[in-house]
Amino acid sequence: MRDFTNSSYKRRKVAPNKIKIQRAPLDLKKYLRQLKGIATGLFAITLVYCILFGCYRAITTVTMFSLKSIEVTNVKHLTRDEILGLAGLEPGKDLLRMNLKRMGEHILQNPWVETVRINRYFPDTVSIVITEREPVAIINMGFIYYLDSKGKVFKVLNQGDKLDFPVVTGFSEEELERDPKGTKDALVATCDLLKILHEKGAFILADVSEIHYDKGYGFTLFTAAGSLPIKIGAGDFTSKIERFARIYKNLMVQLPSIHYIDLDFNDKIVVKKS
Repeated sequence: MRDFTNSSYKRRKVAPNKIKIQRAPLDLKKYLRQLKGIATGLFAITLVYCILFGCYRAITTVTMFSLKSIEVTNVKHLTRDEILGLAGLEPGKDLLRMNLKRMGEHILQNPWVETVRINRYFPDTVSIVITEREPVAIINMGFIYYLDSKGKVFKVLNQGDKLDFPVVTGFSEEELERDPKGTKDALVATCDLLKILHEKGAFILADVSEIHYDKGYGFTLFTAAGSLPIKIGAGDFTSKIERFARIYKNLMVQLPSIHYIDLDFNDKIVVKKS
């Protein structure tokens, strides 16, 4: 066998085949035609967009449903102008484009407003129906607020607000934050007591100047005449007030000698004399 290891033969490198490719000349006219087609298409799309946008502006600018009549009902504490200002309503606005929900939210920001209902009636009318809160007492919680019949503390008193309501004391903003449910229940009980005082017998709400709440005990009333304490506790207000109403006039004759009256019993009234 032949030994190629020590052979002096060397392989020659063979150059790769080289084929010369002939390039076709660049057809600029072809590319220009393509660019011209693209530009024409873009121009057509832009033109259509401008026409549609112009039509939209024309339709939205000119309306057949221009606001002419605004009805506002059930306002007592607020004025018509205050309601319209909150809603941002004025004649001439487009009835179709009004956001009634947003208007209602703005009106509800006023503390006097409990509920609001807004309706539009084509071709030219908007109706706003308001339910206002009615104060039943003034409550001292650091600031002086109105209290409504549902136990809602709803408005800080300002100059000019009416003051001829019973005053409720013993509540605080801190307690409301710390125990919202318990405080809310006590405020509702306060309103129940106020309602019973308004409805029952000879001892009426006008005879009460202050209702004091104590979390550990309940309620104590103070009479308008002489600030006599009348302890009523918690619960069963109706029967306690009815019992007291029967002897109220006789007791008022002895007012200077009475220290306090305790109604917080099932079947009797305790009169503590000085």
